[in-house]
Amino acid sequence: MTAAYTLYAKPGFTATTIERLCSEARISNRAFYECFGGREELLQALHERCVEESLAVVAKALQEAPNSLDGRVKAGIRAYIEFTTADWRRARIMHVEVRRSGDVLTLSRQRAVDAFARLVEDASADFPQAARLNRRLVALGVIGALQELLIEWLLSDDQPEIDQLVDVAVHIFIRSLGTT
Repeated sequence: MTAAYTLYAKPGFTATTIERLCSEARISNRAFYECFGGREELLQALHERCVEESLAVVAKALQEAPNSLDGRVKAGIRAYIEFTTADWRRARIMHVEVRRSGDVLTLSRQRAVDAFARLVEDASADFPQAARLNRRLVALGVIGALQELLIEWLLSDDQPEIDQLVDVAVHIFIRSLGTT
């Protein structure tokens, strides 16, 4: 999994063969197939691990956040962006390779988006100012915006600072949820 974590991030999933994975990991092809049914299954396991770790970090940040919508938004966004960008490989697998892999991660990606949408919905449920729109659709919209900001951070020649990403994402979330 360690070899795949690096290779699937760069040069990427489609450019990484099982032979290259096994060579990098210093294992035989047979040993690989004893653990995984194929490189797609390995990518799914990596993606799901990244998502689970991210969800745990964000959930903890939300629990420790001030009991206001703005406080929860700021804490959750900062936790997610800082955790995701702390390792470029994690960010790349979660936001670039998940899209480039085609249908391989469609279901895994949908489950991840659904889990993050529930976090957004739950974090804003106690605040009437966030109830004027369909909370689920707003959650999906702001998650999409956050994904695009992280893709920009990953692929841009002029990479934005992490604090800029956080500020923009917080602005988008707070405006979308109908707060000041």
